[in-house]
Amino acid sequence: MDQELESLKQFNREIRQALLDDGSDPDGLYVLEHHFSADDFNLLEAAAVAAFKAGYEVTDAEQVEDEEGNNLFSFDVVNEQPLDLAVLDEECKTMLENAEKWGIYYDGWGTYFVDPDGTEEPEQES
Repeated sequence: MDQELESLKQFNREIRQALLDDGSDPDGLYVLEHHFSADDFNLLEAAAVAAFKAGYEVTDAEQVEDEEGNNLFSFDVVNEQPLDLAVLDEECKTMLENAEKWGIYYDGWGTYFVDPDGTEEPEQES
């Protein structure tokens, strides 16, 4: 998990910097979508229920296809927060721990560009 966490921390820095370089609001609140997946729907559904019971906002599970054409099931944990690196790093650590506990895969997070003038546009995801 240490190597995964270090990779996520690097990702956090790259995405945050890319958003800021594109002119996204440095003080804005960002909707983060933490991506979870599994090849077993029942396992994923149990994880989504556990996440909901733990107080997270959870999207509906859906079937997706990975890069190799395999069918997976996924859901997102959604929250809103500033792009504070200490908070992002700690949250990614928590999400990795949850994925391990639930027996599913954590695939990082995505967010949207936040215009300093108050509009949102689709942006980068992992």
